[in-house]
Amino acid sequence: QVQLVESGGGLVQAGESLRLSCKVSGSSVRDNLISWHRQAPGQQRELVAHITSDEFTDYTPSVKGRFAISRDNTKNTAYLQMDRLRPVETAVYYCRIQVQLSFYWGQGTQVTVSS
Repeated sequence: QVQLVESGGGLVQAGESLRLSCKVSGSSVRDNLISWHRQAPGQQRELVAHITSDEFTDYTPSVKGRFAISRDNTKNTAYLQMDRLRPVETAVYYCRIQVQLSFYWGQGTQVTVSS
């Protein structure tokens, strides 16, 4: 059974940083596509960043240069480093793993950025 557990969210001021973690069990972060998404209140969930098995990374334009997705294969954990956070980025952040044609989500972690 594939399970994902996010952590690292919290309350920060605008301009500060957070690092989110996504611990995966039941599958390998090294062999599958990992992505981070976020959902603000009343908004649709949006893709923030992803990393492929070949370690190719991509980002939504608004976070390029400020966010960095990575993984630690030995810990089977993915990360999202978020710098220079903005109040508009207040949301629940979710990680997702794609295993063949199936998608598995974590429960989410709240990120609140105050102005």
